[in-house]
Order: sequence, then structure tokens, then C-alpha cells
Amino acid sequence: MEFDLEQLQLLREHQKTQYLMTVFDGDITKLEEANALAATDPEMAELAVEEIELLQSQLTTQYDEMLRIVEAAKEEEVKPYGVILEVRAGAGGDEAALFAAELANMYLGYALKQEWMAARVSDSSAPQGGYKEAVFEILSPDVYEALRFETGVHRVQRVPVTEKQGRIHTSTASVAVLPMRKKPTIDINLGDIDMEFSRSGGAGGQNVNKVETAVRLVHRPTGVDVRCESGRSQLKNREMAMSMLIAKLEAAHQEEEARKHAATRSKQIGTGDRSEKIRTYNFPQNRITDHRIKESWHTIETTLAGDLQTIIDAIHNAETELLAT
Repeated sequence: MEFDLEQLQLLREHQKTQYLMTVFDGDITKLEEANALAATDPEMAELAVEEIELLQSQLTTQYDEMLRIVEAAKEEEVKPYGVILEVRAGAGGDEAALFAAELANMYLGYALKQEWMAARVSDSSAPQGGYKEAVFEILSPDVYEALRFETGVHRVQRVPVTEKQGRIHTSTASVAVLPMRKKPTIDINLGDIDMEFSRSGGAGGQNVNKVETAVRLVHRPTGVDVRCESGRSQLKNREMAMSMLIAKLEAAHQEEEARKHAATRSKQIGTGDRSEKIRTYNFPQNRITDHRIKESWHTIETTLAGDLQTIIDAIHNAETELLAT
């Protein structure tokens, strides 16, 4: 029997199949010895043939299993292990910043319910409270699948605390859910990235404001930039910033590809673009409406507290039904 010699060498070098290849090579040696015995010793030929058949079966099984392991490892490299969650205040001034903070807390509350690891990466607070922008890291193999339809513009309709005449205002905040992968799906030239260091501005003890631990990366060809200040060391922030930058560049590439093929996206929930208005939170009517699937829920208080599962399930079910048509 013959196996692909080039493939066998790759299996010997692959971290997850190195040990299995030592077993495989041992069985190859046994097979060669059995073949030699069958050819030179007629009295032992019958027993040798039985062993040859057994070894050939074992080798085929081992080979197929190692190929499966390598293929699974490739899928694991590109499968998101977590997400970068960005929330930014949009139109509406102070009210938009307060709403951005509510959305951030909603996703963090949902992450807590799912027992996912979540941490602040960076934020920019508004003078009257809330966030101009906030970035979080949420780690779990399940988080991207759950939150991938949350990217877009979220609107809030309510009477702001500062409103004297009781008028309802409409404000917005944008959400971006960027998958993080072990292996980038696009090629990035490290020479195109500028790196800057500065002092962190958030809470975190005496070290935070005295040492230049915050890291900012700028990708010159696209102008995309990221900042990380949550780690207590420059190295940790640099690694996190690089993961963020890659996630942003991949997301921008995917959005561009999606625009190129807009005419063929009939079976898709929304556009996946952060500029798309996807959901409205109407406080006077206690109603949340997702405009992509045209469905509403009267659960603003519990939803903003992190009880998102009903909405997430409805969107995923709508996608499944759409793909089935």
C-alpha cells in the first residue's frame, strides 16, 4: 500500500500528529517485515498474510485519523475564539453617550450570564456620563456565533433626563462585533504598522499613570488605528492591540467583499455593516424592534439588563429559515 510521502512529512512535523506518526512509522516497519517474511518463508506465509491485512487496516485508519486531526486544527485556527466588542455614541450628544454605556452593559451582562470572560480594553468617557467609545474583549468559542448579528446602528427613543418639555428624542449608538482568530484570514505586512506608547488613563493603581503601558497601533495603508490600555504591562497591551488591529482589518476586508457581492446577498440577515440601522429601543412603549426581521419585544428593562437570548434566538431562527428557502 502507498501513502502520500509529502503528506506524511507534514504529519511528522505537525504538532498534533507527531506522536501518532511515531506509531504509524512503527507499524510501517512491521508491515515491511511481514511482507519480507511472506516472500521468503513459505511456512510462515499464511500467518504473515493475516498480519499484513491487519497492519494495512490499522495504517489506513491511523492515516485517515491524522488527516482529520490536521483538518480540525486548520478549522480551529480560523474559528473565532472571542470577539472585540466596540460601542460608540452616535447622534444625540449626551443621550447617545448614555445609551452607548447601556448597550455596553447589556452585552457585558449577557456575557456574564453565559459565563464568558469579558474585559475592558479601552474607553473614552463623555463629560456628562456614558461612553463616547468603549472597547471590550469577550472570550469564548461561542461568543461570535451568538453576537455576530449585533453589528450595526442601535436607536433609542425616550425623554432624556435633561429634557424640560417632555419631548421624545431619538439618539443612536453603533456596535461592532469583530471576531478574533488564532490565524489571520488576510495577509498583513508588519512593516505597515506604526506603534506608539503612552500612559494609560484609566483606573488600575499607581503603575497606570506613571509608566507608558498604553499602546496605539496605526495601519498606514488603511488609516485603521487601535488603542489598548487595560493591561498592566506594555507587552500585554501590545499583543492585545495587535489582535484588535487584525480583527478590524479583517472586518473591513469582509465588509468590502460583501459590498462587491451585494446583489447575491438575498439570503442574509441584514448587511453586516456597522452603518446599518438594525434595532430601535422605544422606552415610552417599552418596545424593542429589530428592523431586519420585523419583530418586536416589550422587554426593554430585562433586555438591557443582559437578557438577550430571546432576541438572539429569533434572529438566528430567521436566518435559518431564510437559508432554507
